[in-house]
Amino acid sequence: MKPVAVLSVVSELFPLIKTGGLADVAGSLPAFLRPEGIATTTLLPGYPAVLAKISNAVAIHEFQNLFGAPATLLRATAAGLDLIVIDAPHLYARVGNPYVGPDGENWSDNPIRFAALSAVGAAIGLGEVAGYRPDVVHAHDWQAGLTPAYLHYRGGNDRPATIMTIHNLAFQGQYGPELLEQLGLPPEAMGVDGVEYYGGIGFLKAGIQLADRITTVSPRYAEEICTLEGGMGLGGLLRDRIVDLQGILNGIDESVWDPSADDLISAKFDRAHIKPRRVNKLTLQRRVGLHEDTDVLVLGLVSRLTWQKGIDLLLDALPLILGTGAQVAIIGQGDRGMERAVRDAVTAYPGRVGCVIGYDEELGHLIQAGADALLLPSRFEPCGLTQLYALRYGCVPVVARVGGLSDTVIDANEMARAEGIGTGIQFAPPSVEMLESAVLRVAALWRKPALWRRIQRNGMRTDVSWRRSARLYAELYRELATGEIAPEHDELPPETSDYLMSA
Repeated sequence: MKPVAVLSVVSELFPLIKTGGLADVAGSLPAFLRPEGIATTTLLPGYPAVLAKISNAVAIHEFQNLFGAPATLLRATAAGLDLIVIDAPHLYARVGNPYVGPDGENWSDNPIRFAALSAVGAAIGLGEVAGYRPDVVHAHDWQAGLTPAYLHYRGGNDRPATIMTIHNLAFQGQYGPELLEQLGLPPEAMGVDGVEYYGGIGFLKAGIQLADRITTVSPRYAEEICTLEGGMGLGGLLRDRIVDLQGILNGIDESVWDPSADDLISAKFDRAHIKPRRVNKLTLQRRVGLHEDTDVLVLGLVSRLTWQKGIDLLLDALPLILGTGAQVAIIGQGDRGMERAVRDAVTAYPGRVGCVIGYDEELGHLIQAGADALLLPSRFEPCGLTQLYALRYGCVPVVARVGGLSDTVIDANEMARAEGIGTGIQFAPPSVEMLESAVLRVAALWRKPALWRRIQRNGMRTDVSWRRSARLYAELYRELATGEIAPEHDELPPETSDYLMSA
């Protein structure tokens, strides 16, 4: 069977450039799609960090004028990924964060920069680049949201199928209507059935409106974004398109996140031998400025420091948390006010609260390998990846019951413990009081070593890979490319299915 050719249009890609989970997802999924008969090529802006890591690039197409200046498309491979990179210095030759300047503000020309990404994705989709035409174009988040729009208005019926994936509905890419002509969109696009959104231009809205299918990154989040509160202004449109909306859980690359082969941690371990976690705990305490003591409960948090992530809830709960005798290790960056508040907490509780402000891949691995539990008090969370890493490393996740956190962590309540299936702690709603209650539960469980180890090992046995989700994406791609609809799968374990059939 001929592989289905998919063009993934994305603004960041691990390991070339990363600011968050989008890069991890876009970078790890293609390898798991390959055995399913899906050939993925990823279209990515040519930021300096990307161009520095592609040594085998070949020019395959020239644009005489890509939103203001010439640009070149480069075909390359890196880290096992097939790439097309947009070499457009006037748009992307900026060191550092791909979205934000040195002053912490978004680049003023971001709508043009990412319209160019979408426009190139559409050009490739329409066969304008010799030798490659995808069956499906898959756009990720608002930065690629205009891709389905350009294909709709420029390609008509002679275009590939399109998918729009929402990784986080909070980031929508909303700009003024005066940009319509500069973006190369026709006047008729400025309507409710086009790119218009509350009088302006909505990049993500355009993708949701005009893509053939819409996916998001967990089943529960797919439900939440169809509500008035969770929809953030787009709930009505998503309800209108609910038959085209599917929640597919993210997975992780287990070769990157493997505690038995992880060179970024102090001591490797597996689920049968987890004592080396104590070595990692000491290293973590030393690195973030905590008192070195393996007999104290260490609660970790690795996250963007924002309101969405509930960082303020954690800071308000610190007196009770520290009152249990626990330590707190925080790694992340985000809102400057939140960063300042975290630093103030370190000053107020020296040796008991530690932090590293900034993105650090090594510390991201170390906190999973050394902390006893991972806190995720998010107010909303499309999927989340850190709790999947935590499960893999035996770091017990403590999560708000929202979005993908709810879908991926089994609360270790009394019934779950009796059945031997609990993998973490859930709490709801996301509030200071309920977070405090969850931490008290954690502290009580941690004081029972045999029970705690059972929860750790349950998590480490959980399949957090891309295997099942890659199959679901592959079925969606094949359906769009060929019209072949996959049969429904029996999601029950075989022994359960046999029992129900015999009954």
